[in-house]
Amino acid sequence: MPENDMSLEAFLISVEKRAYRMARIATGNTDDALDIVQDAMFALVSRYADKPSGQWNPLFFRILVNRIRDWYRRHKVHRYWRTWLRSIRKIEDAGGDDPIESVPDDKVPNPSEQLILSDTVAALDAALRRLPLRQQQAFLLRAWEGLSVRDTAKAMNCSEGSIKTHYARAIGTLRDLLEDHWH
Repeated sequence: MPENDMSLEAFLISVEKRAYRMARIATGNTDDALDIVQDAMFALVSRYADKPSGQWNPLFFRILVNRIRDWYRRHKVHRYWRTWLRSIRKIEDAGGDDPIESVPDDKVPNPSEQLILSDTVAALDAALRRLPLRQQQAFLLRAWEGLSVRDTAKAMNCSEGSIKTHYARAIGTLRDLLEDHWH
């Protein structure tokens, strides 16, 4: 295995847990989060393995952010159709169970995860989910990943000024939402 491949493998191992947590917070679903992270890792390896290792971090998180946005778009369409199907069902007053409504809610937290997480971590997760997506991503990339303003702007495909604004708003909102947990 060439040295660059080993470095890429080490890089992916170093970011996998944080990337999963970021995707899980964004989606609220463990399976979707795993799929998103796996897809982002595959895209980095297949398209950018030959890039210098110093560029992998912003490239990877740009791919991850784009995959999360794609997930939001798909779910927006899915919610639209689910709502439309429910309204048709009410109009037609058809009997029996609607197969779409019988799908289990993936947003219900896993009990084993609840035991592991402290009240503070659970509150932080909830607060992060309440942030608008752009603020959430700016906060996670800057605070958790330690990306610079410039690298975060590249990852999110926006200006450095936008990153500063999203990050400042996220910090303010998180302070307000988590005030009771930090006294």
